Amino acid sequence: MVRVAATEFSRRFSEYQRLVRREPIEVQAHEQTTGFFISPEEFAQYQRLLAASRQAYHPSELPEHLKQAVADARMDARHDHLNRLLDDE
Repeated sequence: MVRVAATEFSRRFSEYQRLVRREPIEVQAHEQTTGFFISPEEFAQYQRLLAASRQAYHPSELPEHLKQAVADARMDARHDHLNRLLDDE
């Protein structure tokens, strides 16, 4: 990844437009990262990953592999004391 000062980035923007096709560019101001310049393809991939990570399902809509994962899930034994709080006395 290329790291560049914001002032240089703005002065030589057309050069970085070509370079971003090969690798992301980290833009810094006062030695602090202010952002990243990425290609349209990388941004589209990021958008797809973000959308997939936010997928919400109604229980009736869960894909079969997720239903099975929920059915197979087990609480860690360290939390058994919480289950005992729910027991009728």
